Amino acid sequence: MAWALKLPLADEVIESGLVQDFDASLSGIGQELGAGAYSMSDVLALPIFKQEESNLPPDNDNKILPFQYVLCAATSPAVKLHDETLTYLNQGQSYEIRMLDNRKMGELPEITGKMVKSIIRVVFHDRRLQYTEHQQLEGWRWNRPGDRILDLDIPMSVGIVDPRANPTQLNTVEFLWDPSKRTSVFIQVHCISTEFTMRKHGGEKGVPFRVQIDTFKENEAGEYTEHLHSASCQIKVFKPKGADRKQKTDREKMEKRAPQEKEKYQPSYETTILTECSPWPEATYVNNSPSPGFGTPSAHCLPLSFLSTLNKQNLLPTATPQEAQQWLHRNRFSPFCRLFTNFSGADLLKLTREDVIQICGPADGIRLFNALKGRVVRPRLTVYVCQESQQGREQQQKHENGDGTGSTFFVYHAIYLEELTAVELTEKIAQLFNISPRQINQIFKQGPTGIHVLVSDEMIQNFQDEMCFVLDTMKAETNDGYHIILK
Repeated sequence: MAWALKLPLADEVIESGLVQDFDASLSGIGQELGAGAYSMSDVLALPIFKQEESNLPPDNDNKILPFQYVLCAATSPAVKLHDETLTYLNQGQSYEIRMLDNRKMGELPEITGKMVKSIIRVVFHDRRLQYTEHQQLEGWRWNRPGDRILDLDIPMSVGIVDPRANPTQLNTVEFLWDPSKRTSVFIQVHCISTEFTMRKHGGEKGVPFRVQIDTFKENEAGEYTEHLHSASCQIKVFKPKGADRKQKTDREKMEKRAPQEKEKYQPSYETTILTECSPWPEATYVNNSPSPGFGTPSAHCLPLSFLSTLNKQNLLPTATPQEAQQWLHRNRFSPFCRLFTNFSGADLLKLTREDVIQICGPADGIRLFNALKGRVVRPRLTVYVCQESQQGREQQQKHENGDGTGSTFFVYHAIYLEELTAVELTEKIAQLFNISPRQINQIFKQGPTGIHVLVSDEMIQNFQDEMCFVLDTMKAETNDGYHIILK
């Protein structure tokens, strides 16, 4: 954008010197400096970091956060001014995240000279996928056996101690680090955004993910459970070289826009600053549980629990204004937090649909109104199942008692399906009977003359709603798993 103001010669010289100083101040970020070089208080005042102000909680405008996380990948230039930044990554490529100590003098003295723990996650950004995240990631595991969604590139990382990854949590890694020392962790994301897109005719848009980092300090028992700071950013992951092509395409599109249109979009920054957010809801549970180190076989497996349970919680009328603000943040209504600063849960719940639309606009207003009312979406398919062993016991007991005339009472369990896939059915049956999905090799449906028909996605899509099945199990010949037979 051309400046209309003509500066005097002396001012031009001063401006030139300021530009050089500005460039020099940025060029040293992340280099190997002394321990005292990581105070980011002055750097945060620079314009490059102003991109994050709109996403911070309402009372944090002047707050200096204890840590800063910088993802060394450029942001997209095709993002509007007041939207969250979007960063493109290549599948499997190592990207640096700089872990910066941003504490002021005397702040958090209890962690001085001690380690803190950080947990990095790759999770879904889209709400629709959050509700089925568990099934989505389990389906990915079945299609990519032995692979992980998120890995650490340990040889390239600097300053991290005791890096760990649980075999059952494919999208999570954790490590210890000393805030007073230079720390850079290199991550690799192995899933791509289009793997979670409904296939139609090709060329589908990939779904966005989030990279979130939660940092904890030790409690008196030596466990890293006391939350210090959380931050996240939005990403999309492409096949190798795809992120570079997408970045180039976005840049070329922006160059063709008129100057007035360009002003509506953010510039592309060379790095991505992760913005403060609420802690991941299950971080406390993960922290309390031991997890095996990289490459270390372990029989201990945490239950898969990628779905954000807090996102499902309804806002209660008894919620204080502070709790209402947290609920808005968790449910991705951060841009409207200032508007509802003093609203309690009861205040928000009293708003009519028209009130919310007038305040937030049509799209976000309808979304907020539905979230406030906690509307439940009806499942696409419901089936009822019962274990054959239970039926056998009931019938045998009635026969022994000489009661062959009374009606038999069997307990069935409801299974609700959204995706209508064999993977989802397997997962739901495993959850119902408290076993690992890996223990179920195949699911068959008993057909005419007793034949066993392999259950496919297409078969499930043709099930009638509220069908009843008796589940029988058959030991697999090749391993310790089982086949499930629907009768």
